[in-house]
Amino acid sequence: MLGLKLPTDPRWVNLAEMSLEDILTDHAYCEQKAATSCISLIQSFPDKEDLVSHLAPIVTEEWGHFRLVLQELKKRNLALGRQRKDEYVNALLKFERKGGSREERLIERLLVCALIEARSCERFRLLSLHISEEELRSFYHGFMVSEAGHYRLFIDLANQYGDPEKVKVRWTEYLAYEAEVMNTLTLRGDRMH
Repeated sequence: MLGLKLPTDPRWVNLAEMSLEDILTDHAYCEQKAATSCISLIQSFPDKEDLVSHLAPIVTEEWGHFRLVLQELKKRNLALGRQRKDEYVNALLKFERKGGSREERLIERLLVCALIEARSCERFRLLSLHISEEELRSFYHGFMVSEAGHYRLFIDLANQYGDPEKVKVRWTEYLAYEAEVMNTLTLRGDRMH
């Protein structure tokens, strides 16, 4: 469904489980950045009524997710650590086409968001299936379902505001590039991506 070309190495779950405070911290900041990205899209494209009406509730949802992760940290007597550089997202942003028309820039931003949500969904799925603690499996299952919906929404918006054939071609390019990025990144259990 997600179209990702390179699955996450299954050992990632074991590494994440060993770095629970770090992975929860990184997850919290990912949710915060997702909310900020939606706000930025709304600010940049306020004339796109469907985009605004669909992304406004996502801002609330992502901020709610941030708060859920904070609660999970507190429940476990773990601290929210410092935000770290997201090498995965920074690599994706390098592939984003700069310039072009306003609509082309919108499509690029929507596809980057879709890809981040797709990889997050895939990672949450792994955690929901393989992390040893049952309560955490349930916790991550809810995030997986949510991210799948967000991924689909960003793709749908890209198709709505762009030429679906061109969007399909560009999405295929993003998927191939993302697989290359995943191949070059060190497998780390303290990062969501």
